[in-house]
Amino acid sequence: MSIRFDGKVAIVTGAGNGLGRAHALGLAERGAKVVVNDLGGARDGSGASASAAENVVAEIRAAGGEAIANAANVTNAAQVQAMVDEAVAKWGRVDILVNNAGILRDKSFAKSSLEDFKLVVDVHLMGTVNCTQAVWGLMREQGYGRIVMTTSSSGLYGNFGQANYGAAKMAVVGLMNTLHLEGEKYNIRVNALAPTAFTRMTGDIGIDAEALAQLGPEHVTPGLLFLVSDAAPSRVILCAGGGGFARSVIYETDGIFLPPDQRTPENIAANFDALSSAEGQKIFQQGMEQSTKFINKALGKKPF
Repeated sequence: MSIRFDGKVAIVTGAGNGLGRAHALGLAERGAKVVVNDLGGARDGSGASASAAENVVAEIRAAGGEAIANAANVTNAAQVQAMVDEAVAKWGRVDILVNNAGILRDKSFAKSSLEDFKLVVDVHLMGTVNCTQAVWGLMREQGYGRIVMTTSSSGLYGNFGQANYGAAKMAVVGLMNTLHLEGEKYNIRVNALAPTAFTRMTGDIGIDAEALAQLGPEHVTPGLLFLVSDAAPSRVILCAGGGGFARSVIYETDGIFLPPDQRTPENIAANFDALSSAEGQKIFQQGMEQSTKFINKALGKKPF
């Protein structure tokens, strides 16, 4: 199976450098028309310049591809809508959205300000919401869409000094879970990419030079291209880095049932190992399945 994007229109946010640039180049190389979006700010979100996006567009055009640059701030819904309108005016549709734009303002929670916390959440979460909202109606009407959220191991597992970033990156997983359900009948597939790559965002994480040489963003992009292909799955968290690819999955254990006269915190503590047992754990497809499980336990029925 050959994965191509001929006739498809893609928007990639934060595409002036690093992962976004690699994604934009990869999509264009396989035939997509690409909106290269980048505000052009510094790693902490300060400043702005269109040159980064324009440079990537020049690379794509030099290789024979089609692309336009856009400097919309993803936190500004009006600017995002104008970007989508520009893509539709030029190419008639939007098939693929890669939510990649992000910033870092790392500090331990005790030392971080609420202003920094809100800004990081605004860029990563609300920026993703703004961009996704702007293309959602189009994708429903055309009966086709591929959307990728960029999550992180910091959100999935935690990382010291990244409470703001981790909170935002886990939030987009929750967004993915629900949009997968709402977009399914319209052939909109929504996934999340958890990348490990050496970029200006991760330039000070303390990995030795030999290891860093294996972590180019171009080694993540094949996973992204799969997630936005015609054959893409939906509601998958794909982890990628250095040529390695894996899947992160959220399970719920089968748990225990306590009769009314035993529902005490002491009994929960006494049975904590049992309720934590992986035996019988499941991947739920929607939140109501958890409610159904607990109702059935209370009624003495099988969980499902």
